[in-house]
Amino acid sequence: MNKQDVKKLVQVVEAYCTKEGMRFTDPRRHVLEIVAASDKPIGAYDILARLGERLDNPKPPTAYRAIEFFEQHGFMHRIESLNAYVICYADHRHEGSQFMICDVCGKAIETHLCHLPADLMARTRAEGFVVSGWSAEIHGRCRDCLNP
Repeated sequence: MNKQDVKKLVQVVEAYCTKEGMRFTDPRRHVLEIVAASDKPIGAYDILARLGERLDNPKPPTAYRAIEFFEQHGFMHRIESLNAYVICYADHRHEGSQFMICDVCGKAIETHLCHLPADLMARTRAEGFVVSGWSAEIHGRCRDCLNP
């Protein structure tokens, strides 16, 4: 995200927090800005290191609490295979996430198939399984890395 897009995102999150009666603390703001400014998924300890450039000696729980907050409210996604985080580029209230992850440059491209295919949903019901969330990760090479 460019600086203007990061600024807009911060305004959206701030308005959301105000509307929902939640605090938008400085650590939360900084973590959001750090992840949004990253051009690829970023790990928690990298977030913490960059947070240290903005706050005096932040502890790991500071970063993890902010990350957890943004995940819970749909503003951030965890890329399981990379143990890293990205900003949600779609409406933060969608269900299900899919990512195409480039094994060369590390970029994660978010895409959405927000509804489980009918046969998969039928199978989960048949098994008495209740879906609470889902994501899919597809690894390969992005367009830029295929055509340098």
